[in-house]
Amino acid sequence: MAEKAPTPTPITWELLQQQNAATSSAIIAALDGDEDFLIASEAQAKAIRTRDEEDDEKLAKGIKAAIAKKVLPADLKPEPYKEIDVLGKTPDQVAQAIIKDVGEAANTGCVIVMCGLSGTGKGTTVARLKQLLPNAQTWSNGNIFRSLTLLCARWCAKEAENWNRPVSIQEALTPENLSSFMKCLSFGKFAADGGFDTRIHSEDLDVDELVGNVQNTLLKGREVGSNIPTVAEQTQGEVIAFVSGALKQLADAGKIVLLEGRAQTVDFVRTPYRYTLTLSDPVLVGKRRVAQVAAAAALKKLSAKEGVAENPPTAEEITAEVRSALQIFKE
Repeated sequence: MAEKAPTPTPITWELLQQQNAATSSAIIAALDGDEDFLIASEAQAKAIRTRDEEDDEKLAKGIKAAIAKKVLPADLKPEPYKEIDVLGKTPDQVAQAIIKDVGEAANTGCVIVMCGLSGTGKGTTVARLKQLLPNAQTWSNGNIFRSLTLLCARWCAKEAENWNRPVSIQEALTPENLSSFMKCLSFGKFAADGGFDTRIHSEDLDVDELVGNVQNTLLKGREVGSNIPTVAEQTQGEVIAFVSGALKQLADAGKIVLLEGRAQTVDFVRTPYRYTLTLSDPVLVGKRRVAQVAAAAALKKLSAKEGVAENPPTAEEITAEVRSALQIFKE
């Protein structure tokens, strides 16, 4: 006698409000067999793969240019990656598998690299690892790109005064300038509490700031935001080289650094703790994305109803609203 399939977890109001992996899993189970859901999921999975491939091509060009400039080594042989198929696994199970593999280094300091296609749960796994590991912290290359962009923008403003004409950000991106700008960035125990931070210091360009103090203000201002795509496209190598050194300092100081990114870039960070998250069911990536969008739309719609706090919607009402949200993918 065949076993009965497990009963899907009801999409309760509490679960919908969580907007997390458990919410998505419940929605996927509830909509199993729904034609609109499957069509939307397949389309989203294809779109995600296409974007990933395009991003990989752009990164590959940047890495190739960095190698040509001798900013990055041409003979790199990164430590091997260990694949983890996340199909049927919770974020906690994936995180625990990584912790078991890292072993004692989780107590003494190391860099843990996480790769994988969009939708495989890298961000969720990193967040769970941060909760489970003592002394763990995440790292983002974004602030280094922004710091470098600030220096480029300041150089353009100064040169515009000297030359009495507008100076484009592209003119700042010469090999000589980039070498000079990178020397204006340093990583160490600069924070007031003795913690690590990146310092941006240039007397010529009138800047002396710690990234931790300006990451949500100066580094997100107009002079950075409008120029960062151009700078990031041409400075992959410089930033990777800087980050590699910064992460080594953190690991040597006993920190657990969680780094999420594309293999083309994180290959240059030396660490034996490398993991690639995969999904043996490629459409599941699309299902997760559709579930996330539908969950957010349903929550917004239901939250706007009068008296929802006193009389929360039932699981049946929530499921109906989630199904209705699938129309988003037909527009």
